[in-house]
Amino acid sequence: MLFNSLEFAFFLPIVFLLYWFLTPSGTNGPRYSLFHYWHVSEQTALNIQNAFVLVASYIFYGWWDWRFLLLIAFTSFCSWGSGLLIGQATSHTKAKAWMIANIILNLGILAVFKYYDFFVSEFGQLFGLSTDSLLLKIILPVGISFYTFQALSYSIDVYRQKIEPTKDIIAFFAFISFFPQLVAGPIERATNLLPQFLNKRTFSYDQATDGMRQILWGLFKKIVVADNCATYVDQVWATYDTQTGSTLLLAAILFTFQIYGDFSGYSDIAIGTAKLFGIKLMRNFNNPYFSRDIAEFWRRWHISLTTWFRDYVYIPLGGSRPEIPANIPNPDRYKKWIIVRNTFVIFLLSGFWHGANWTFIAWGAYHAILFLPLILLGKNRKYTNQVAEGRLLPTWKETIQIICTFLLVVLGWIIFRAETITQAWEYICGMLQFGTLRASYRFFIQHGIRTITWLCVLMLLIEWLQRNKQHGLEISHLKPVYRGIIFILIFELIIFFLPATPSQFIYFQF
Repeated sequence: MLFNSLEFAFFLPIVFLLYWFLTPSGTNGPRYSLFHYWHVSEQTALNIQNAFVLVASYIFYGWWDWRFLLLIAFTSFCSWGSGLLIGQATSHTKAKAWMIANIILNLGILAVFKYYDFFVSEFGQLFGLSTDSLLLKIILPVGISFYTFQALSYSIDVYRQKIEPTKDIIAFFAFISFFPQLVAGPIERATNLLPQFLNKRTFSYDQATDGMRQILWGLFKKIVVADNCATYVDQVWATYDTQTGSTLLLAAILFTFQIYGDFSGYSDIAIGTAKLFGIKLMRNFNNPYFSRDIAEFWRRWHISLTTWFRDYVYIPLGGSRPEIPANIPNPDRYKKWIIVRNTFVIFLLSGFWHGANWTFIAWGAYHAILFLPLILLGKNRKYTNQVAEGRLLPTWKETIQIICTFLLVVLGWIIFRAETITQAWEYICGMLQFGTLRASYRFFIQHGIRTITWLCVLMLLIEWLQRNKQHGLEISHLKPVYRGIIFILIFELIIFFLPATPSQFIYFQF
């Protein structure tokens, strides 16, 4: 079920009303629901509420393909059971063995569905073998990369004793399958999300209204910005070998806005929807295109994934402060080698997480190369504050830094968008051959790119003014009349650009 679909427009209010008014947890406690005569304990009320969330989440996920409900249920059960076994282990070795077993199981499932055909095909091409009969050719379950990493975080955190293993299987299943963030994140940690299913939740009007505003902002970024950019981007990519360099550059820039509007729009809708149910999810994007270097960009882009790799891969490998054995003849050189290795591991894994294609691996390597000088020079945390803090406009230096970082990111998105390394190279080479601007201008006029450009500028302007807020429509400081005008304008733009058939979110394929 898509967030931008008519089905979800009916699904969400129905689930919202049932969640708060037909379950004993109600708006003000277990005795103030429509079924106020249900005299049950708070724990029973919470169990009913969690069970309802679980059912709603499985309906939401099963709307796409009910068969994969068995897969997410199996992942949930095994991860829940591994937590209990880790907690009951009589030794550190046994606890570690159960954790590793769950990691292997979950990554094994992910590998079969997402990477098996890729590796078999590449092996066959390498040795000139026919592998068609060995390919599984199975559909990739939507969201499998997201809920698998969420499940892994639980068993690892239980092993690290950051969270107690839970015996509440309903709450755990709801934690894994919570429908707002199930198929495209944010990738939540058990330490943040699971306790919210184990404790009483009450309705907050302020939180719910803020959630509605964030949903509205997410729909604007997806429907108004991303989908409009996609129309032009897809046309250019389909005929990139016949387009002028300036046309290719414009399409690359618009894809940069498309993927941001699409993915951050999904995250805003997910976070806003969770607020309607009294659940707080982590922030996933923090104005990444206002970054002053690549390190800052990666602290602001897909935060839930980058911090997941940092905490569960990069730091365990030694991070940027590895332990150096006493017998190493050249400690400084050894340390630099470990830092280089860890940096490439984290970025290559991040690229490969996105899909079984060499372009994603190349995209990860590209960003590792950009990131490496900063971390070796100790400048990777130079910019941790918002740009132009306390000022309306950035300085000239900050402006140049933002533009340069943005262009580097644009180049990376070309690699990401391409189907093959060869196609990415041809696109980049064609983009550098500008030639005449006349053909590009005609294309620009014919396809209404002026409108798309202004929509992108509008999104950037709002996010710049709101860069210290959690989302673009967090405008409670404005007078009600001004807020109302802004909400009506955003809503009318969404209705105006709403397509007859809703488009899928880009990150559903990952």
